[in-house]
Amino acid sequence: MTVHFINAKLINPEEGRITEGTLTVTDGKIAQISTDMAPLPADAEVVDCAGKFLAPGIVDLGVKVCEPGERHKESYRSAGLAAAAGGVTTMITRPDTNPAIDSPEVLEFVTRRANEAAPVNVVPMAALTKSREGREMTEIGFLMDAGAAAFTDCDHVIADTKVFARALTYARGLGALVIAHPQEPNLSSGAAVTSGKFASLRGLPAVSPMAERMGLDRDIALIEMTGAKYHADQITTARALPPLARAKANGLDITAGVGIHHLTLNALDVADYRTFFKLKPPLRDEEDRLAVVDAVASGLIDIVCSMHTPQDEESKRLPFEEAASGAVALETFLPAALRLFHAELIDLPVLWRAMSLNPAQRLGLPGGRLAPGAPADLVLFDAHAPFVMDRSKLSSKSRNTPFDGMRMQGKVLKTFVSGTCVFEAT
Repeated sequence: MTVHFINAKLINPEEGRITEGTLTVTDGKIAQISTDMAPLPADAEVVDCAGKFLAPGIVDLGVKVCEPGERHKESYRSAGLAAAAGGVTTMITRPDTNPAIDSPEVLEFVTRRANEAAPVNVVPMAALTKSREGREMTEIGFLMDAGAAAFTDCDHVIADTKVFARALTYARGLGALVIAHPQEPNLSSGAAVTSGKFASLRGLPAVSPMAERMGLDRDIALIEMTGAKYHADQITTARALPPLARAKANGLDITAGVGIHHLTLNALDVADYRTFFKLKPPLRDEEDRLAVVDAVASGLIDIVCSMHTPQDEESKRLPFEEAASGAVALETFLPAALRLFHAELIDLPVLWRAMSLNPAQRLGLPGGRLAPGAPADLVLFDAHAPFVMDRSKLSSKSRNTPFDGMRMQGKVLKTFVSGTCVFEAT
């Protein structure tokens, strides 16, 4: 099957540029890219992009799908539909399920469920320690054989430094990527917001931004000691950026990410105890947000992700301190990211490098590129289309988005996985 995209603005994150042209897909892969109007193949399906943007599909590192254990919050089917509607063509899923994905048997179960139910690519991660308890590491080699792309205990910090060091050493021997949540666990325990005047006025338990810096400093020392491949799932404070820059300058195999909510919202958005804005780590001050945006623009922070975390109404409709952390973001990821583009803080090729190319390369996946031979995982979108976010229209089972009721710009028109259209806006 051949699909021919014409009149497209092609976003190429590898080359860092946008060109007007055509793109041809054959047998699920990109066959040709041309800046000229090439003759249309006789048997091709033609997609007229009408001057809209065509980009590699988003590769979203850190999506929570609640199978097994909490299917009422999110299933592979509902998450896959939400991803397709949001231009996400590959979900890298987290192991913080119930039970945790910490054995080859559970990993094979979720892989089978994902392949059956989701219309997009699903690449699972596995837990680094059994039950994510930070006491005994999992069978990393067997889990890699079963398809685990990386190993993480998610937001559960391994407090025992000796256990973490052993796991990093073992992972290095197998070439496995370890993803950690940089945070000093004792300081951050029970915190609901970032410390400061706002937290004091609201009477909420708070954590200093230094807790993130301290957690990252410890992890960097262990990476230097073990030589492991390491990714910090979320860097959200200005204080954590200098040690990250030094670690990279010293040649350590370290990358860092940030969730889209921390790039587009700040601590004041919590306002009068709005629990849909309760995240982990908590939203930061505006100075931190702008510093992290600059770090993404410069490439110091490598990856931008959704950190999609479904929570049901019962978990969120509670006093702020008791409410569950997290927000859904698969469908809001792209329009939220386009806020940075419209504010002229980050251009589209740099944004797509962070949202698609870099996560694919970090996990050794073939996507994230507009190049001949690359998978035809694509998103066609109108960057300027305005709309008001209505959470009742989201495809996710849980609809805990902080963007509900907000005016946004940027709509996904079509999403393609291996050249097949899996979403089309109505």
